[in-house]
Amino acid sequence: MFRATVLTLFPEMFPGPLGLSLSGDALARGLWSCEAQNIRAHGLGRHRAVDDTPAGGGAGMVLRADVLAAALDATAAPDDMRPRLLMSPRGAPLTQQRVRALAAGPGAIIVCGRFEGVDERIIAARALEEVSIGDYVLSGGEMAALTLLDACVRLLPGVMGKQESGQDESFENGLLEYPHYTRPREFEGRAIPDVLLSGDHGKIADWRRAEAEKLTRARRPDLLRKS
Repeated sequence: MFRATVLTLFPEMFPGPLGLSLSGDALARGLWSCEAQNIRAHGLGRHRAVDDTPAGGGAGMVLRADVLAAALDATAAPDDMRPRLLMSPRGAPLTQQRVRALAAGPGAIIVCGRFEGVDERIIAARALEEVSIGDYVLSGGEMAALTLLDACVRLLPGVMGKQESGQDESFENGLLEYPHYTRPREFEGRAIPDVLLSGDHGKIADWRRAEAEKLTRARRPDLLRKS
């Protein structure tokens, strides 16, 4: 079973939207699990402090290495082989290839940063893999963690009605996904392309491939350069 453990200052955010739709149904059926651990449970002093001012000065606060270490050590046993991820805008971009690799594994331990970030030393001390979901900054890592988990859970066996549903999607073959159509046959003067109504599966496959390449060339030419 895919096991997700999230270290956060806001455990009430989980499972959140992951408790609904396909992921929520899969959670109820025991196809995966989601456990949220409150970092503040390992905070220091009467007020359970988890952060401090940045060394060298500057704005904001930084999550302490000793607090995060205690939270991680209480969560993961020495033989826990799940990857330890830190959601961070400076991390490696999350790709569909990485998502597939994670979904094929035992799960993940995910650290959600807050404030200005985390003490750099905890990243090395606990071998955290920094992961980014895009070139923008969020208030914390929780939304990014939800995004990563949603991408993984939908690929788990038994979650999607038809497993092949995930095979022709954007990024799976180095291309954006081709356009989709359904009834009505005509909408505000725009008709479904004739080839999709032809019943010729070979021509339909060729059309979809050509449209995917055209879309990718126009919107994400970087994907073509990688392939």
